[in-house]
Amino acid sequence: MEDINTYIVPVVFIICLCVGYVMRHLIPSDKVNRFIPVTVGVLGVVIAVWNADFAFSPSVISVGLVSGLASTGMHEAFRNFIEKK
Repeated sequence: MEDINTYIVPVVFIICLCVGYVMRHLIPSDKVNRFIPVTVGVLGVVIAVWNADFAFSPSVISVGLVSGLASTGMHEAFRNFIEKK
């Protein structure tokens, strides 16, 4: 689990979390909501590549994917905690 934490970049994580939240609440349609993980995953890769001065490597791609998808998981965990599920 500690190895995964090295792949989460806070800037990418926060931006993806905010974009996913806005998508979820701005467009309340199940057709759009099911694509949120894909959207934040791709956005995470784009931001990570941009953050790494456009260095396109497997490490940068994995940082973007993990950070973007972790934002989706964090949103779900927080929502379940608030709703006491």
